[in-house]
Amino acid sequence: MKDTLHMNTMLIGLLGHPIKQTYSPFIYNMAFDINKLDFIYLPFDVPASNLRNAIKGIIALGIAGFNVTIPHKVNIMQLLNNVSEDAAVVGAVNTVVNDQGKLSGYNSDVYGILKSLEKYKNVLIGQEMTVLGAGGGARAVVYTLIRYFKPAKINLINRTEQKAEALKTYFSEKMKFDDFKCYELFPPNLVEILQNSKLIVNATPVGMFPESDDAIISIEKSFHKEQIVFDLVYNPTKTKLINIAAKQGADVINGLPMLVNQASKSFELWTGETMPVESITRSLELFIGH
Repeated sequence: MKDTLHMNTMLIGLLGHPIKQTYSPFIYNMAFDINKLDFIYLPFDVPASNLRNAIKGIIALGIAGFNVTIPHKVNIMQLLNNVSEDAAVVGAVNTVVNDQGKLSGYNSDVYGILKSLEKYKNVLIGQEMTVLGAGGGARAVVYTLIRYFKPAKINLINRTEQKAEALKTYFSEKMKFDDFKCYELFPPNLVEILQNSKLIVNATPVGMFPESDDAIISIEKSFHKEQIVFDLVYNPTKTKLINIAAKQGADVINGLPMLVNQASKSFELWTGETMPVESITRSLELFIGH
């Protein structure tokens, strides 16, 4: 927290309910300090029934921008003046810029996912891929894969196959991509599907602290050294899924690059400046500490 706030300190907020343990204030306030910007980032617990009033308050108070988390990512869209193409197709907004009462919404998760996978782009284009989950994270992942990596096929695996089917239908209509196959999460039946996937993305919270002993897939023969396994969970930095996949020789990516890069896009939208990504990542690794 800053020692002194000035008359011209710009306020950025986070709207969610409940506001769970979040690293966003740590990330942004450190970035503001490093870049010597007179900004401060604060979380606000806003129940769904109060969202419209909160937005009116943000405009009235001249708050420069805000992040949006569960449960507001979809409902916020009807309260905005503009929504970016990414956010419109994903169907969720997580970053809003307030320009003198005119609110513009973005989905910086897409940028975070793209940056996390960037160095693998050449080996991933045109390959078979698997996404675990069918929630908001999975939507951003599927959109990014279709738009930037041209998959030969995407396997959607979810606890309820119906939700995976709904995702398939949505993206078939929105992006004219039909090469989906949906499966219920029943690991013994999925080994061959996972083995055939060049990329496996866990877009569920399974394995997140404090349930760090859980893994959405724990069958070792699901993974091999020709694969990339990307777990959006960032706490712990080495999830059980990451450990199992790495032991089998797969290239692994944890959720920290996604977390920091999506934040860097929001930071840029609010401030016009570049976030010090490497410094923030190193500090977060120490801060999370496992």
